[in-house]
Amino acid sequence: MPRDLRDVADYFLPRSSEAEPIRGPAQAPAGRVTPAVPRRQRVAALPVLAVPVDERDVVRAALAWNLVVELARLGVGATLLAPAGGETPSPIWPEAGPGPIGSAVVLAPTRTLSELNRAALDVAVARAAEEPDGGVVVACVPPAWLHAACEEQTLLRWALLFSSTDRRDLMESYAIAKRMLGAGENTRVGITIHGARCIADAEHAFHHVADVSQRHLGRSLSSYGLLVDDLHIYRAIVARRPIGIEHPQSRAARALQDVARMILEDARKLAVA
Repeated sequence: MPRDLRDVADYFLPRSSEAEPIRGPAQAPAGRVTPAVPRRQRVAALPVLAVPVDERDVVRAALAWNLVVELARLGVGATLLAPAGGETPSPIWPEAGPGPIGSAVVLAPTRTLSELNRAALDVAVARAAEEPDGGVVVACVPPAWLHAACEEQTLLRWALLFSSTDRRDLMESYAIAKRMLGAGENTRVGITIHGARCIADAEHAFHHVADVSQRHLGRSLSSYGLLVDDLHIYRAIVARRPIGIEHPQSRAARALQDVARMILEDARKLAVA
């Protein structure tokens, strides 16, 4: 069953009704957050979370990178993997190499979904050997490559879509989800809504896509909450600095950390599946 978006709203967004505001989590420190669970047995490969990001999509690229940093703040291994097919990497990605708080960026010289799939598996295996507490590899996939999705079970076992509440954006998200769900019966696709004016708008946007998916595909979608689309997100894009480092107590950073916690929870389930 999809999660209730109210569980991750942080009480920062205005409610559409006059109900009492939702309580949010306590403020988090700027550095790593103490893991909520004890150390676990090592796995052969970290779970790979595929995030569709077009090569010119600055906002989604920034959200993916900030999600990786928030995962690292939770005390686990977190790597951003992105394709770098040309001689010069796309400016939407941070520089390759070690990142803040133990995160990492890998820009793989790939031009096809199959090549990116192999790169994701290599990174997942390598990072699993280095991270006793597990973690996640966030692999950014150009949506145009997903026409070959039926052959890439490793990369597309688990996916996250960032979608705004705009109707056209929601239609595009459904089209991408349809292609990814076609990769196999065990594929899991979740959605994080960003840019919502209130919780009700975010819930309506998610359920619109989820209901269409259930009705036409017979497949459910998971909710990974919502992100507060305030100025800190755009400032982080301009500064090329993660929100959780520059403004760790901002509502954008706290909302991202809520999403990161849900991602990590599901990653640990997949690691033992």
